[in-house]
Amino acid sequence: MNPAKRRTVIAGNWKMNFTPDEATAFINEIKPMVAGKDNCDIIFCAPYVTISAAMKAAEGSNIKIGAENVHFEEKGAYTGEVSAKMLKAIGVEYVIIGHSERRQYFAETDETVNLRTKAALAAGMKVILCLGEVKEQRLSGITNEVVGMQTKLDLAGVDAEALKNVIIAYEPVWAIGTGLTATPEQAEETCGEIRKVLAAMYGAEVAETVTIQYGGSMNDANAAELLAKPNVDGGLIGGASLVAKKFTAIVDAAQ
Repeated sequence: MNPAKRRTVIAGNWKMNFTPDEATAFINEIKPMVAGKDNCDIIFCAPYVTISAAMKAAEGSNIKIGAENVHFEEKGAYTGEVSAKMLKAIGVEYVIIGHSERRQYFAETDETVNLRTKAALAAGMKVILCLGEVKEQRLSGITNEVVGMQTKLDLAGVDAEALKNVIIAYEPVWAIGTGLTATPEQAEETCGEIRKVLAAMYGAEVAETVTIQYGGSMNDANAAELLAKPNVDGGLIGGASLVAKKFTAIVDAAQ
């Protein structure tokens, strides 16, 4: 982390977990555990049906609630989709875009990720933009080329002013939900590479202000070591975000 230059962000991705009642109970449990821990932003991105309940439970706390995806059109014949305008109407500030599970299971491409990103930014939302390589790409030694290309394609048409509302989450696909984790050195190298690409696109000064999270199975046991790296500015947390004690330990590591 480099808190002198950019904000640390610890975000939980609940994925397809928690009913509204369960989300309320969880937020009420964790609120006192993270109260006053303001050296990082704390976000939980929730399933659509859970967002309103989670937001109500989080009122008056240092916890912010986001969404897990958003469509790129404002309205229309897109059955099952939710627009940025709809999310803004209920007070959602943050949204995850391009998560590997969306890319793998729901045919998301860099093109649609780019469209969703621009739509969310145009609506005044803050984007957690996910990118990362699969195992075969890591083993083939082309990780830097892959994440570099994703960065360029996913941010095409996003200017430096809009970039202020983008958080990038580097999530090696081979480390998500597998229990595997990139070593702190691997995470630092790849997050640093993403920052180099941003510097080429926007200039070094702008690149230094962008928060880059690590998002591959960060948990209470490995968070401190990962967050100690200068280019790792937080975490996008999966399984550990469903357990108050584990998530709080990650927030503590970010303090």
